[in-house]
Amino acid sequence: MSSSRPAMRVPVDTDKPRRFVFVLMDQFSLLCFATAIESLRIANRMAGKTLYQWNTIGEGGESISCSAGTVFQLDSDLIELNREDTIMVCGGIDIQDATTKKVLGWLRREARKGLVVGGLCTASYTLAKAGLLDGKKATIHWENQDSFAEEFEEVDLTKSVFVVDGNRLTTAGGTSSIDLMLKLIADDQGEELANAVADQLIYSSIRTDQDTQRLSVPTRIGVRHPKLSQVIQMMENNIEEPISPSLLAKDVGMSTRQLERLFRRYLSRSPKRYYMELRLQKARNLLMQTDMSVINVALACGFASPSHFSKCYRAHYETTPYRERGSHAARLSI
Repeated sequence: MSSSRPAMRVPVDTDKPRRFVFVLMDQFSLLCFATAIESLRIANRMAGKTLYQWNTIGEGGESISCSAGTVFQLDSDLIELNREDTIMVCGGIDIQDATTKKVLGWLRREARKGLVVGGLCTASYTLAKAGLLDGKKATIHWENQDSFAEEFEEVDLTKSVFVVDGNRLTTAGGTSSIDLMLKLIADDQGEELANAVADQLIYSSIRTDQDTQRLSVPTRIGVRHPKLSQVIQMMENNIEEPISPSLLAKDVGMSTRQLERLFRRYLSRSPKRYYMELRLQKARNLLMQTDMSVINVALACGFASPSHFSKCYRAHYETTPYRERGSHAARLSI
């Protein structure tokens, strides 16, 4: 669980518990929050003493709802912290709306003290919006990768499960909170304790910052054919400037007709159709998660004109890009 760039911490009394301050954003992910706290609780139990303390804060300081609908009582509002504290911002769905000016201002002020600041799940967006990830490596849930990359070009976005870059921590969401916390526990107290915590969590495959968050292409599509997997990977890596089926086929050493048969056999669609679906899926994510114009979304997904993009989008989703964005905005305002 070693890392080339460990989290920077201000030297403190080793007998003093390390405090984690969890900032709960509206509609935060319960899983990423709960697994982080459970890792700390179990570390205390296995060590037989209080190594870690934690509290929950948030805008308003009263209560907050997670994405599952459960309401949590907060310990306090966005208070002033100590330099030894570690901030963990917990994100979830609709993170753009949850990232308010008050939260951003508070984060910037606290970060200037040199605190370690982490973003769990989609909270990487909040850290980036506050300017705390400029020039840093970071990660975010795969569903938000496209929109994040478009908005924050100054951040070195990776597909890792978690990233530790100096005093900035980010995770991809889900169970990746466990991996990050085990890494921090190992750095603080040694790998023996971190492994004991993993055993208690029945977490047998501890991931490092070198592991990627998504399943491999063969696992995702349920087909183990090396050339098919290679072509799909090439498609996913070339959305803005699509590659023709003939060139894709040539790159993997087969004819266009053979590639057609391969896609028909395993995926029940042509390479062109599959590629189009990938591009439209990315377009839908950008429409939902960014303020990019429809024209720029079209260009980012390899469409030469807005009219062609709209036609393809309507054929696949039975609505236009403009109506999709409008209905999404309406749902958020309810």
